[in-house]
Amino acid sequence: MPLPSYSTPATPTTPLAHVVDVFRPRKNRFRATAIALLSLVALSSYIVFFAGPSLSTAPLALRRQPHPDRPSAWQQFAMNYAAKYAGSAVDATEQRQHVVLDPAQELAALTAFMAALPQNVLPTSVDPAQPLDPQLVLDFDTRSPGASDEVVEVVHDAWHRNPVVLFTKSRSSVSRELKAYIDALNLKPAQTVFDVDERDDTSVLIPILYRLTGATELPILLVGGHYVGDMDAVRSLQQSGELKSLVTSAGATVDGRRRKKGRNH
Repeated sequence: MPLPSYSTPATPTTPLAHVVDVFRPRKNRFRATAIALLSLVALSSYIVFFAGPSLSTAPLALRRQPHPDRPSAWQQFAMNYAAKYAGSAVDATEQRQHVVLDPAQELAALTAFMAALPQNVLPTSVDPAQPLDPQLVLDFDTRSPGASDEVVEVVHDAWHRNPVVLFTKSRSSVSRELKAYIDALNLKPAQTVFDVDERDDTSVLIPILYRLTGATELPILLVGGHYVGDMDAVRSLQQSGELKSLVTSAGATVDGRRRKKGRNH
């Protein structure tokens, strides 16, 4: 009876078996090709999965040259920084309050404003019962840290330049009488005269003057920035000779100039 023959079962073939089989000594001719292929696959995988994201986040200077008309990153940063802090400085200025004038300072600022130019007039929208907006009568930033010091200078300069000031009516006999008293003193510097009824801001100026001086009617005489009083008081000073002493103490010189009328505004 013939013996049964047994054949060795075929070993299943897998991809891993093929890879292992490549490295067997009997297949040396394929070894170099396989190693090169695996190296290429590994390098491609590294570029796709690892090097790609890094290159995408590389600095702009490594990827492309900047446009010659565009600022560099550092220039843009400096511009943004300067704009930020310049804006902060503007905001700080806007948050500061305007300087507040007391009645004496308000009167000096108003007089200096009117004496500076004949066309300097107050808006008719001004409320005479309320303090004047300092921006209307002062020519500097009234919110600056040194605004208070500048107001002091304005007050001093106003009465130094205008030691004797008259607010009058051009067609008033009492105003003409006051002008005659002052003209007779021949002052240097000459008296500053405002014919209030000929100004465009008459309707607001007169009540403002009443509020600041305490006067109840025109004319108003200021000597050294102070209201002298009504015409009865002026006549009394004129008759006693005290009017000369008063204007002299304010800085004006009696008989100090050639005979001519005062400065009209």
